[in-house]
Amino acid sequence: MVTKDNKTDVLLLEAKNLKRSYDNGQVQALRGVSFKVQKGEFTAIIGPSGSGKSSLLQILGVLDQPDEGELIFNGHSLQSYADKSAFRAHSIGFIFQSFHLLPTLSAVENVQLPMFEMAWSAKERAQKAKALLESVGLEHRLNHLPKKLSGGERQRVAIARSLANNPELLLADEPTGNLDSKNAGKMMKLLEDVHDQHGTTLIVVTHDLEVAGHADRVIRILDGLIESDTRNTSN
Repeated sequence: MVTKDNKTDVLLLEAKNLKRSYDNGQVQALRGVSFKVQKGEFTAIIGPSGSGKSSLLQILGVLDQPDEGELIFNGHSLQSYADKSAFRAHSIGFIFQSFHLLPTLSAVENVQLPMFEMAWSAKERAQKAKALLESVGLEHRLNHLPKKLSGGERQRVAIARSLANNPELLLADEPTGNLDSKNAGKMMKLLEDVHDQHGTTLIVVTHDLEVAGHADRVIRILDGLIESDTRNTSN
């Protein structure tokens, strides 16, 4: 069942007792993190620097593996996937704080990069990239290089690119970190619109309470443990 705000009663992601340490166990980034995310949820993971939220994001995005614990996606343990990079390319979209756009490629070319994992023709890739850029208000910037775009425009390109592989899960790492307050507000409104229009499950990792306030649910992490997990009743 899909609710009016895109959440469903179908489980997409489950983290079970995730633990992650570095420097031969001297730094314990995650000390047993467990939670579930339903399809279509908009969740914010918030915490100060060093709380473990970045390590958690790396594991949720299958960019790193836990030392202990299990990550389950659509009912299947990710430990059972032989090719985790292929899974990531087909199922997860990323929005990074620093944009990570290739400087020698235009906006429409940057958006096409994740599509090369798909069995799409060059024409299909170009058409989809154009449509995605139009959906984030950049139809007039299709052929501009990143250096010709403002910070807000670059982040819009990054959002369009994150949707290029039709991901089931969209992960945003401090998506407003390099933007001023005015553009940060616009960016969060855009992310809300993307979530509403595409019904994509969205997890935003942030230290900013204002950013977290846009989410349906806020998970607060501190010292590698979940401190609280609450619903945002104002949304």
